[in-house]
This record gives sequence, structure tokens and C-alpha cells, in this order.
Amino acid sequence: MQLSNFATGPHNITVLGIETSCDETGAAVYTTNNGIISNALFSQIAFHIPYGGVVPELASRSQIERINTIVDAALQQASVDLDSIDVIAVTSKPGLSGSLLVGLCFAKALAYAKQKKFIGINHLEGHAFSAHIEHDIPFPYICLTASGGHTALYLVEGFGSYKILGRTLDDAAGEAFDKIARLLGLPYPGGPVIEKLAEQIGFVDDLHYPRLKMRGLDFSFSGLKTAVLYDLAKRGLYDMTSKKSLLHDAKNSENIYLQQQVASSLLVAIGDIFQDRLQQALALYPSVQAITFVGGVACNKYLQQRLALFAQKNKKLFFFPAKEYCTDNGAMIAFVGHYKAQQGLFSDLAIDIF
Repeated sequence: MQLSNFATGPHNITVLGIETSCDETGAAVYTTNNGIISNALFSQIAFHIPYGGVVPELASRSQIERINTIVDAALQQASVDLDSIDVIAVTSKPGLSGSLLVGLCFAKALAYAKQKKFIGINHLEGHAFSAHIEHDIPFPYICLTASGGHTALYLVEGFGSYKILGRTLDDAAGEAFDKIARLLGLPYPGGPVIEKLAEQIGFVDDLHYPRLKMRGLDFSFSGLKTAVLYDLAKRGLYDMTSKKSLLHDAKNSENIYLQQQVASSLLVAIGDIFQDRLQQALALYPSVQAITFVGGVACNKYLQQRLALFAQKNKKLFFFPAKEYCTDNGAMIAFVGHYKAQQGLFSDLAIDIF
């Protein structure tokens, strides 16, 4: 493919972004002159609630059924057609294999049929730069990304220029929310209900869960999950044999209060862990100008407020995306696709999900 039309000279680029890495089907349109002009999304949460988590086969089947409708919706919202699109960008990794293949194959087919330039996008890069959709963030900065599948810390030096400082060694932060919610007999997804319970008693650290002490900037949340598990089992409120919570009685005030305590102590512990890693990162890179907090967990208002205060105390700017750009979405893929197109970084249609 010839890149000169994009890599040199002024050009109003229109990008269609497609995201199907897990349990959402998203599509969005981004233009050089107007930014995001549409953002269509279908969430599968209702499908996965009975199972307490994402079922990969259900996720990919739903995406096969809906991807054409969602892409059409994004184009209609933007008042453009496929002929007006310059670049098609799609999540190519990481994620659920079946789900990734749905989006990647669909995007490749469109690009081939319409002879459009094509870009495969790393899902994590989409999240890492999602705060830029609405904010002008100065480089360099530290980015904390936290979601159900990933937790990582980046040093971001420019558009597409970043390096990983630390990552989760086991459970991601959002995954810990979901697993601990199941231990407490709470519904999926765990993050929103845990935040609501914690808010009811004011985000206090009654249970003092351990914070894993480790060198470097990596994360580990499996220890928190295990601490909650053993504490509940010791209280006779979790059956280790059947692996079932015994906290289902919503009318039992003692059970409700314990759920609130666990939720609150968990959030405080995660906030402490995030703050510790950011403090270490700032010691290594004191010249950074800002901190960003992105990914699904960045929807959590308590964690937003804690990190905003931390940034203020350290005289750094603080940014996080709007809720619709925190969870998986096509807008962040379109945004990254746009700056890659400006840099002339296109993909071959032979790329795979690995």
C-alpha cells in the first residue's frame, strides 16, 4: 500500500475503529478535524451474569450476530458511509481468541472489499491513550491501566511511544473485584456493586488485608482474593468444599455489614497498591508531567479521587477518560488508528491475533 497520502502533507483522515476483544462489540468513527463523531456499543453483561463471568463461546457468538449492526450504527451516527472512510482500525490483540477473530476478519473483509488502508491495534494501547480522546495531556506521563483482564503501568513519551514499567503477575484488579464478589455472594460484574457497598460505610479499612510487598513496579492481586477467601471460610461464611458463598441472606444485617466491610477494605487496599506503584514510578521518572488512570476500573470514583489527590500532592496533572471510554470501546481503537495513520503505520491484511 502507498502511504504517502497520509505520511506527508495535510489530510483530514476518517477512521473506522472496531473493538471485539472480550464481551463488547464496539465501533466508532474518528476524524482529524472533529475527533470522535460516533461511538456505538453493544454490551453483553446481561448474557454473562448467570455464569458469574464472561463465557468466551457466548461472547464470540454474540459478536458474530451483532458486529454488522454495530458498525452500521457507528457509520449512521457519523453520517458517513464506507466509501468516506480512509482507514479501518481493529483490535488484533490481546483478548479472547474467538472474539478477536470476529472483529479482525470483519475488518479485513471490509478493508479488502473497499480497498481501504488497514491497521491492527493492540487493545492495551487503545486503553493507554483513551484519556487523550477528551484531554490534551502533556508528555511524558505515567499511565496506570486497570481492567478485568490487565493491570499495568506505562511510561508514555509520545503517541505510540511508551514502555511497560510493570504489569500484573496474576489476577488483574478488575478480575479481583469479580472473584471477590462471587465469594461474597454478589452478582457479576463485581466492580460496581463492591463500590456501592463500600460507599455505604465510607471507605474504611476495617479488615486490614495484606498488601503484597514486592520489588519493582509489577502488581499482584491474587493474595487479596486469597485473604478474603480464608477470612470468610474462617468465619463460616464460605464453604471451601462446595465453593459457595454463605452470605446470600440479604435480610441478615450482620451479613450485609460484613459485605460492606470486605468491599471497603478491598478498595482501600487496591488504592494503596496503586498509590505505592505510582510513587515508585515517580521516584524513577520525576520529570513526568502527568498521571493518567484508564481502563474499566478507572470508572471507580473512589479510586479516581484517591489518585487525583495523590497526583495533586505530587504536583502532577491527573486525567482519566469518560465512563464510555474506560470500558472496551471502538472510540479508543479509532483514536489510536488515527495517529498511526498520521505516522504511516499501516498493517498487512495477513496479520493474525497472535
